[in-house]
Amino acid sequence: MTPQGGTECKFETLAHLKPQATDDTQARAVGDLLQRLIGARANEFIVVVNRSLGLANGDLDTYELRSARNEMISVTGNTGVAAATGIYNYLKYFCNCHVSWSGDQLRVPSPLPSITGVLKITTPNRFRYYQNVCTQSYSMVWWDWERWEREIDWMALNGINLPLAFSGQEAIWQEVYLSLGLNQSDIDSFFTGPAFLAWGRMSNLHGWGGPLPQSWHLKQLYLQYKILNRMRSLGMIPVLPAFAGQVPEAISRIYPKANVTKLDPWSHFNCTYSCAYLLDPKDPLFQRIGTLFLTQLIRQFGTDHVYNTDTFNEMTPVSSEPAYLSSVSEAVFSSMTSADTQAVWLMQGWLFVHQSAFWRPPQIKALLGGVPLGRMIVLDLFAESHPMYSSTQSFYGQPFIWCMLHNFGGNSGLFGTVESINRGPFEALSFPNSTMVGTGLTPEGIEQNPVVYELMSELAWRREPVNLQKWVSLYSARRYGSRDENVAAAWSLLFRSIYNCTIPFYKNHNHSPLVHRPSLRMNTDVWYNRSDLFEAWRLMYTAAKPLMSVETFKHDLVDVTREALQLVVSEYYLEIRKAFQKHLLSELLTAGGVLVYDLLPELDRLLSSESRFLLGVWLEQARSLALDEREASLYEMNARNQITLWGPEGNILDYASKEWGGLIGDYYSQRWSLFVTTLVKCVDRGSPFKQDAFNRDVFKVEKGFVYNQRRYPSKPTGDTYEIATRVFLKYYRPIMKKLNKAACHS
Repeated sequence: MTPQGGTECKFETLAHLKPQATDDTQARAVGDLLQRLIGARANEFIVVVNRSLGLANGDLDTYELRSARNEMISVTGNTGVAAATGIYNYLKYFCNCHVSWSGDQLRVPSPLPSITGVLKITTPNRFRYYQNVCTQSYSMVWWDWERWEREIDWMALNGINLPLAFSGQEAIWQEVYLSLGLNQSDIDSFFTGPAFLAWGRMSNLHGWGGPLPQSWHLKQLYLQYKILNRMRSLGMIPVLPAFAGQVPEAISRIYPKANVTKLDPWSHFNCTYSCAYLLDPKDPLFQRIGTLFLTQLIRQFGTDHVYNTDTFNEMTPVSSEPAYLSSVSEAVFSSMTSADTQAVWLMQGWLFVHQSAFWRPPQIKALLGGVPLGRMIVLDLFAESHPMYSSTQSFYGQPFIWCMLHNFGGNSGLFGTVESINRGPFEALSFPNSTMVGTGLTPEGIEQNPVVYELMSELAWRREPVNLQKWVSLYSARRYGSRDENVAAAWSLLFRSIYNCTIPFYKNHNHSPLVHRPSLRMNTDVWYNRSDLFEAWRLMYTAAKPLMSVETFKHDLVDVTREALQLVVSEYYLEIRKAFQKHLLSELLTAGGVLVYDLLPELDRLLSSESRFLLGVWLEQARSLALDEREASLYEMNARNQITLWGPEGNILDYASKEWGGLIGDYYSQRWSLFVTTLVKCVDRGSPFKQDAFNRDVFKVEKGFVYNQRRYPSKPTGDTYEIATRVFLKYYRPIMKKLNKAACHS
């Protein structure tokens, strides 16, 4: 297959970004991956890496699949990633297998299905990027090597060749700041706790959730060595961190002449934990610190020449003058090239979306123009909903990667923009004078909606959009190893409704009242037809009994039921609000009683029956990284706070909400109980509901959860099918009756 309209040869400045490992090393790494995936059946595959295969295709990743002797399958890729992608393509479309965050379906046929001729695929995208800087905190913060190994395998199978690798950087920063004369207490007050490191790295926060124990630094360093070694062995190009200008407050004590500016607070924080100190890019100390950090980093970890740092992430620069903005990016890039003459700056383009009033064309052009053309790669971070390439003339000539952001805060909830992602990358590639060099996955949190990520990963290797209905039919068959008609019909409905949000600029925060602090002004709107979701729920439940031993199906039955019950919660909320507003005490007690004493406990029991919906797992992972009880308590506070209050005072309350067993029962349900009780008292006494007073009361409940130290199960409890059956029989018909009644009245 000859590349047509691909991203090859557009920027000679990026030609040096290639795998460092030898072909043999990469082939062995893919073979080891196969062993981990399918055990002894891996011996039926012949894996070859031959980089010359890519040279014939514009240096774009290419793989070839063919049948070999003794019923074996031969895969050849120009990189380890290309070979791994070819293997997963074969497992999907020849063996009907599936690999995902929420379980695998790997019933590999014996003998292996044969291939007629040679199947040769070349991606049109030079780079396939993965991760948002926030993913490191919302999803990966408590991972051990076993979990990282699994994720790197997933990356390779899904074609990722440009992953973020940010672990362990605080250990390097500690060395740098100690060498500059700061003391340990200066540094301890600067670093955030583990669950908030992403925002410390982006100059949004300091100190909150800290201090970082020394054991954290050592463990993360050890982890980073293993992560980088594995990524490189598979032919990936890891992206390392660089310096953007934020410094500890104490730098002014050591260097009183340094030109340091105190920025405004971030989000809803005050200057106790926010208000970053930014070193002026023209100050000689800027170059010294930036170069020192990168030199130390390269000495520890080596380099593949790509570095990420984000200036002004959700922060307003001190000046909108183009000359100033250009000088900032010029200084950042100069600090990179002082340590690595081949440096390429990879920058998240989120600032242009988040603060569009500030970042007008002159400002964007100036910031990007401070770096030589082709030495920066911009991540068009939210391109599926808010692409920036089209309004910036392809980022004024800088290479860019079309990214799907999809998820905010690691929230639970079914969501997708499948029509947009099926169309968007191809439109960007054919845009006049397009500088697109790849596609990317940039969710704030992962381990949710695996169907969307499998589709997007596959599109990176295609040259035209897929037939979405046909694609999802094949997806459901291989995910469960079953062609059940009810399951296929359910997925068809989901892809036409909840997975196809077409509202411009829509951000996938879970807006459900279930996971937000109760009030009388909550949003219950959804972007899809509720009846479609309830019918998909019915179809999944109808097919359930013979499929409960399939881990992927069990997970999805819980997930779809959870989503349906989330809508049922909204319906009961509307009844509660209506009863309160009309002073109907009996109706208020009935609706509130069902919500608090049956619906939410049933949801908690359902989630507690499936291993991937457990609060206890999140908390146990956090505590397991500690050396002693003091560290364990710190890590647990970080873990609890992030998914609830997000800050000391509920500063970004419920931004990272999760629907997990334990969290529903001891956090969300307790808030709703207080809300209903408060409304009942108001009606009984004839007094108004005062939100401010309620907020003060409910904050005690929320803060109490963060510090209650209760242990939660990390293993599932209860029979999923039994609970799902009880819930379905109890709530499906009543909710459909309500929807039909509402439809008749409208």
